[in-house]
Parts: sequence; C-alpha cells; structure tokens
Amino acid sequence: MEDLGLREETMIINMGPQHPSTHGVLRMVLALDGEYVVSCRPVIGYLHTGIEKNTEYRTWQQGVTFVTRADYLSPFFNETAYCLAVERLLGIEAPPRAQVIRVMVMELNRIASHLVWLATTGLELGAISMMLYGLREREEILRIFEMVTGLRLNHAYVRVGGLSMDLPDGAVDRVRAFLKLMPGRIHEYQELLSGSPIWRQRTVGIGSVSPEDMLALGVTGPMMRAAGVSWDLRKEEPYCGYETYDFEVPLREAGDCFARYEVRLEEMRQSLRIVEQCLDRLTPGPWVRTASAIPWSTSSTSWRSRWRP
Repeated sequence: MEDLGLREETMIINMGPQHPSTHGVLRMVLALDGEYVVSCRPVIGYLHTGIEKNTEYRTWQQGVTFVTRADYLSPFFNETAYCLAVERLLGIEAPPRAQVIRVMVMELNRIASHLVWLATTGLELGAISMMLYGLREREEILRIFEMVTGLRLNHAYVRVGGLSMDLPDGAVDRVRAFLKLMPGRIHEYQELLSGSPIWRQRTVGIGSVSPEDMLALGVTGPMMRAAGVSWDLRKEEPYCGYETYDFEVPLREAGDCFARYEVRLEEMRQSLRIVEQCLDRLTPGPWVRTASAIPWSTSSTSWRSRWRP
C-alpha cells in the first residue's frame, strides 16, 4: 500500500446539516473506507421551531396549529396526542364518532408515513421504481386528507373536544376504494424488493441495533419492534379506544434495516385492518363537544393559567 501511495486511513466527511437527505435537521460525521461507512456520529439540534414556547401563551385550540407542524409526516398523531392531554386536564372526552375518525386518520397517516420511508429508502439504495410507487400511493392518502380536512399537510383537524368538522360526503367511499387498492400494492412492493439481491445486500445485516441498545437510547416505533421489543402504545397504553380494535403488532428479531422494512410492510397491512373497522363503526352523531360542554372560563388563556406551575 505504501509503495503504491494509496491512503490507508479512513476519510472523515461531514454530511449536512444542509444536505438533500437530512432536511437541515442534523449533521452526520461519517468515517468512510471507500464506499463503506465505518462509523456515523449524528449531531442533532439544528432544527428548532419554538413550538413549545409558542404554546405557552396560546389558547388550547391555537396550540393545535403549532403541534401539527412538529412532524409533517405524522401530523394527526401530534394533534391527537396534544388534544388528548388537554382533554385530560379539562376532564372531558371527545364524542364516539370523533374518536373513531381520529383513529381512522391516524392509521391512514401511519401508512403514508411508512410509504415515505419506503420511497426515500428505495431512492437512496437505487430502487427508483419503489420511490415512484411509494409516492404514488401516498398521493392517494393525501387526496383523502385534503377531502376531509381541506389540507394535504399540517391539517389542524383534531381539536380539543373532537374535530374541526365532520367527514364530507363521499369520504367513506374514497377510503373504502383505497382499502381495496392498497393490499395489492403492498404485495407488489414485497415482490419487487424482498427477493432483490441488491436490496438484500444493502439492508440485511446493515444498521443492526440490539434490543438493549434500543431501550437504552429510547428508540420507539418500528425500529424497536424490528429488534424484537414488543412495545406498542396502542396495546400497552391504549387511547382513542384502540383496545377495542382487532390488530397485531408486527415483530422481527434481526434489528437491521431489512427487519425494519418488513415491520413497516406488515404495519401497513395492520393499519388497513384498523381503518376497515373504523368504517364499520362510523355511526351518526356529533363530531365535537358543544362549547357549553367544555369547561372553558370566559377566556381560554385564563383557564390555562390555572394549570401553570
């Protein structure tokens, strides 16, 4: 090696924070040996939107506008978590119809989020077709969201005490059509990727993390379940009536990228099961509590001040 004058040490590369694959949220310090990543040290803290500070002096309902932007790929989860916390403080509960619709839009949101993961991972690993297919199906979900909420992103649809509006005419039929379409598409993804030598070479055994490290680092969601840790808040600490829905929690043991891919595929199938149950449970009724039923004081802000330390 010395005679040839070739480098023997690794190359240190700063990836981001302004980089197409990082979206300005972090910087990654990479040690490269040719094309192989020897080590990766994430440097976080580049994204701060002031959401927590803003909600300190906004009314309860105004807070929804901020929290929906905390994760633009999972807005309904943020909105629901926030509203559930406020409802618990106020000692109220959203009507049954609102609870069912919340679950339905969250599970559609879960599918859309997993599709973005699948599409962008496929793009970065060379599976260009998967990127096109994943965004194609996500577009169908975004059209449903636009029909229901008026917006494709950052919906502010879930409100304290229920929802901002009821489902419009035709929304149920649109969702049912998607339920018929999506199982076949998920099967296509599996046929395209699971047996692909290139996909397997770049995911099997790559990025493996042990269950112990997952727990120590506070990792949640599909990544943790792909390492064999059976933890899903919908089962362990149910909310919005999730304990009454029939679904399974997908698990894998390898803890690598391929296991995370498999978990997400199966989670999409389980979400379709839940959405179908939601449609079957949709009965006429109020989608939000009336203002008189919510214990606001004359001012939302003054009510909030009572809870401040």
